[in-house]
Amino acid sequence: MSTRRLPEHEQKILDEIERALNRDRRLARRLRAVQRRRRRPDLSRMAAYAPHPVTVTVLAAVALGLMTAGIVTSQVAVVWAFAAVWPVALFAGFRLLCRWSRTG
Repeated sequence: MSTRRLPEHEQKILDEIERALNRDRRLARRLRAVQRRRRRPDLSRMAAYAPHPVTVTVLAAVALGLMTAGIVTSQVAVVWAFAAVWPVALFAGFRLLCRWSRTG
């Protein structure tokens, strides 16, 4: 890109475009929303997650079964499957306990 200054008539046109864009409130609001989305992930969906007790029970049972199979067989795939299921089961159980403590 060139570092020299724009000619005067092009600079005036550019200034007018910038003034028009600065006056557009809807555009400014959309740009702010895009900037907010880029900064951090939306955790509100995860925070609103309310698992069913049956879901938590199944996840815990699967995790327990994978842990037992991993201890007995020492297969890498089983250990990795347990490593994938266990945090999900813990998170679901934690969210269920949080929901129960709010309503109780």
